[in-house]
Amino acid sequence: MSNADKVFAGSVPGIYDTYFVPLIFSDYADDMARRVAALSPSAVLETAAGTGAVTRAIAAALPHGFRYVATDLNEPMLAIAAQRQGEDQRISWRQADASALPFDDAEFDTVCCQFGAMFFPDRVKAYAEAKRVLEPNGTFLFNVWDRIEENVFAHDVTMALGKLFPDDPPRFMARTPHGYCDQAIIRADLERAGFGPVSIEIRPALSRAPTPDLVAFAYCQGTPLRGEIEARDASKLQAATDAVAEAIRKRHGSGPVEAKIQALVITARP
Repeated sequence: MSNADKVFAGSVPGIYDTYFVPLIFSDYADDMARRVAALSPSAVLETAAGTGAVTRAIAAALPHGFRYVATDLNEPMLAIAAQRQGEDQRISWRQADASALPFDDAEFDTVCCQFGAMFFPDRVKAYAEAKRVLEPNGTFLFNVWDRIEENVFAHDVTMALGKLFPDDPPRFMARTPHGYCDQAIIRADLERAGFGPVSIEIRPALSRAPTPDLVAFAYCQGTPLRGEIEARDASKLQAATDAVAEAIRKRHGSGPVEAKIQALVITARP
């Protein structure tokens, strides 16, 4: 993973939240919220909260009388999350690195993270921090994307951009969002961080959009993939977006489109 893979700046956070979150994240946010609610937590920490898809889902699923701290390393993303959530006395927002959490030992009974672990430079360290702030009987819940071939739109986007930039294809989607899906490695990382029982569930879903153009715009201009395209030729951002839209149109049709997405949902306990 390159440092640019973690850059969500400029117009990217807003496009990400408006177009990309509904495209692939909402279903998994609702799933995460159901899993967290089933634990009946009293103190929840969310790391890599992004623009708050999980925060909003969990806040809606849990009653009053619990404490929720949502954190992210990227302040522009967190600002959107706080604005979207509105006033909620149960929730506090804090810029924080998942690998160096500014919280006391055993401060939370639940730690959750939606599609953030792939971006952690040192996953074992981040997992160890999650374990440190958990109560002895607490639960760490997180998810990661499965391999890119199981996530059809992401694969379509990557292949289309490979044709446009054959000498240096943008590989952000394969390298980072879909680059941490080996279950044996995930288990080993959690064990090295001190976790005990680990459960990994494969969870498929569908990604839907009203047009191929929206899919292309979300991926090409609402993720760090935009930076990769612009690094090759800033003048080709719209051309790249159009090429991706045409590739999706040819494969999935010109009207409303849908395709498989797939993630791994991991539950770990100290």
